[in-house]
Amino acid sequence: MNTELKYKDITEKIIGASFEVHKFLGNGFQEVIYQRALAYEMRMAGLVFAREIEQDIFYKELAEPIGTRRADFVVEGKVLVELKAIIELEDVHLAQALNYLKAYKLEVGLLINFGSKSLTFKRIVLTDKSVKSQNQINP
Repeated sequence: MNTELKYKDITEKIIGASFEVHKFLGNGFQEVIYQRALAYEMRMAGLVFAREIEQDIFYKELAEPIGTRRADFVVEGKVLVELKAIIELEDVHLAQALNYLKAYKLEVGLLINFGSKSLTFKRIVLTDKSVKSQNQINP
């Protein structure tokens, strides 16, 4: 059984950049502040990313999209990053990130929360059979 995490090198850099942002800013800012700081840190880490890419949302066999959504980042074209600045992540935030993974046709995502005293994140992997979520908390 392969225990190596998919896109581990990319997700480790993103998580490291996130810790750097939280270490400097702490909690209490709006999400957009963390998004701008994380963009800077990811650039410094040599990561290529797109910010706030609009994605059409389709329903069943309808030819036209029923709406659009924007994920905070897509990094290296492989990892979706969704940011929050709230006290505690809830199931609805995980569901949102999972929906974004499906809409963007990506397998790996990070849901990162800057709003708690310690940075928290979840690594999400979308597979054909199931969704795996690994809870991660700042040690």
